[in-house]
Amino acid sequence: MTETQSRIPKLIATSVVRGAEQGDSHGGIYLVDFAAQEVSQLADWNTAEIDFQGRGWDRGLRGIAFFGNETYVAASDELFVYDRAFRIQRSFRNTYLKHCHEIFQLNNHLYLTSTGHDSILAFDLEKQAFFWALHIAIEGGEAQGTAYDPLGINGPGGANGPPAKNLLHLNNVYADQRGLWVSGMRTRALLHVGTGNVVSIAADMPEGIHNARPFREGVLFNDTASDVVRYVGRDGTQRAFPVPKYAPEELERTELGDDKLARQGFARGLCAIDNRLIAAGSSPSTVTLYDVDSDGEVARVNFSMDIRNAIHGLEVWPFD
Repeated sequence: MTETQSRIPKLIATSVVRGAEQGDSHGGIYLVDFAAQEVSQLADWNTAEIDFQGRGWDRGLRGIAFFGNETYVAASDELFVYDRAFRIQRSFRNTYLKHCHEIFQLNNHLYLTSTGHDSILAFDLEKQAFFWALHIAIEGGEAQGTAYDPLGINGPGGANGPPAKNLLHLNNVYADQRGLWVSGMRTRALLHVGTGNVVSIAADMPEGIHNARPFREGVLFNDTASDVVRYVGRDGTQRAFPVPKYAPEELERTELGDDKLARQGFARGLCAIDNRLIAAGSSPSTVTLYDVDSDGEVARVNFSMDIRNAIHGLEVWPFD
């Protein structure tokens, strides 16, 4: 173990299992300790006391956030709240929460991507209720945002709210004092949501991205279509980190094939540990640490060699 590895905080990761059937594991929640070189499973999605039908398309657990002593984890169409022992305390649904991917907490608000409805939903962590939503569209190279009440009927789709079209495949939201930063596989941009719900294009991006967010003086993202993690700085700095690939004989469930249900090297899940070290997820479930300044891989840990099993959410564990 290197000195760098020894100072890495614990990470928490969620996974999804593409094509899992009832009775199979659909993923879970894992605590990753790079210092001890250990991975422990905190929750198995198959054994959670929830309705199988509620697990949704692209089954498994997704975005992760924290508030108080609780952990919030998104499933496809439901937000779950876990205690420190990872027992489900309560859960929340909303008409416009569909195929949720990532979530992000800032102050007492939680922001969720509703991929199916091309929307961002906001949840009040103190009141424990959804209270705001924004439908995003890109037309003629211009981004547009329409705010609506996720508990009402005044959405951009009319009386039934925004239709579930999944045009942009929104998969990430990040928040800071400057506003919201939103991106998806088909946005071809990192979008900024500012005062008055004005949506603008902050940076052009390639198609097929995940987890795009501001980082240092640039943008950090999973270039999933190219099997790399990228950092692009305003000063022209570019860093590309290849995601791990394994020998074919090491992989399991390879009969699914790259062009079918699952493939190895699918980059998703990303968090900044500090201003230099980042952690990124990929399939089969692997978390890799990179040093942005040295262009190097610091360490990695693998949970499974089943190519269906992929990291989804990835965050720094805030508790002792």
